Amino acid sequence: MSGGPRWEVEGRAWPNRAHSRFVDAGNLRWHVQAMGPENAPVALLLHGTGAATHSWRGLAPLLASGLRVIALDLPGHGFTSGRPPSGLSMAAMARAVSALLKAFRVDPAVIVGHSAGAAIAIRMALDGYATPRAIVGLDAALMPFPGLAATLFPTLARLLFVNPFAPHIFARIARTNGETARFLARSTGSRIDPAGVGYYETLLGNSAHCAGALAMMADWDLPALKRDLPRLNTPLLLIHGDADAAIPLSNAREAVTLIDGARLVALPGLGHLAHEEKPDEIAAIIDMFVGGIIR
Repeated sequence: MSGGPRWEVEGRAWPNRAHSRFVDAGNLRWHVQAMGPENAPVALLLHGTGAATHSWRGLAPLLASGLRVIALDLPGHGFTSGRPPSGLSMAAMARAVSALLKAFRVDPAVIVGHSAGAAIAIRMALDGYATPRAIVGLDAALMPFPGLAATLFPTLARLLFVNPFAPHIFARIARTNGETARFLARSTGSRIDPAGVGYYETLLGNSAHCAGALAMMADWDLPALKRDLPRLNTPLLLIHGDADAAIPLSNAREAVTLIDGARLVALPGLGHLAHEEKPDEIAAIIDMFVGGIIR
């Protein structure tokens, strides 16, 4: 596959497809899903690296019972096509999402971000691209990797990104029978339903999607975000699975010490995809946190 996933082919059975639309903004054609009461406070959902709107398949409809939910495929991911002029860095992603919000004419009262999506949410608030009244980070990737990994991880991602064969190799492996399920279990510590595994297989089996994920990782500046975290004055809740194999719970514990008033809820036995494992539990925690702030 040379292009990204095709909406008329790979997207035919996409979860919550009835709520999908495409919006042009900032040289991109965005895949967006919108659901819930139109006059309700807006909750913006930002997925993590390598994912797309499918990751909210269970959580979004639950949140939409009282919120206007807007979920999107980030640049380089899923069914969103095009790239921001300044690349896929954290700051560039934040600017690109803000351009979409203007085109879509929405002002989020709360931003819910998973993994790298939580970093984008906080970057948007810090850089003045959004003024949410609450931010929720799910298994948030906010802290630099410990030790040598802090340097080696982005360097390796850059080396893979400049190798034109790397995305095709990763995509071919993902299309191998059962490999995506094994990869998800090994790398996230989560056990998700077979349908969810199938959506990841569709995405990770696409070389353009893999290239987008690699480009994002190659330009991800977590040390700068860590330095800026104490400036965040938006109420923040971190929800983190204690079996997360990708981002250890200790990272979330460190992050909340840097942000005045930030809170952490640890979920026993859940992994990096906790919101896909237990969407009902996550929705209840989010509703309790944001209910007294935005309603």
